[in-house]
Amino acid sequence: MQNQEIVKIIENLKGKRSYEEKRASKLGFASLYDYFEDKISKKQKAIENEQKELETSKADEQPKANKKSCSCC
Repeated sequence: MQNQEIVKIIENLKGKRSYEEKRASKLGFASLYDYFEDKISKKQKAIENEQKELETSKADEQPKANKKSCSCC
């Protein structure tokens, strides 16, 4: 089963198709479809990691805001 998003990307390459085919073969992919599938999955993983980092940084900031800087207060 093919992802329609990837098929649409390949159809819209036009002049860049030869460049992307060379790039895919250089990186060891069997087809242009596999190359774009990998490329999209890497983008999704990067977005997920970025969201996790934002969530952890928000969780870390909240306890710090409750702590006071001096012991006299």
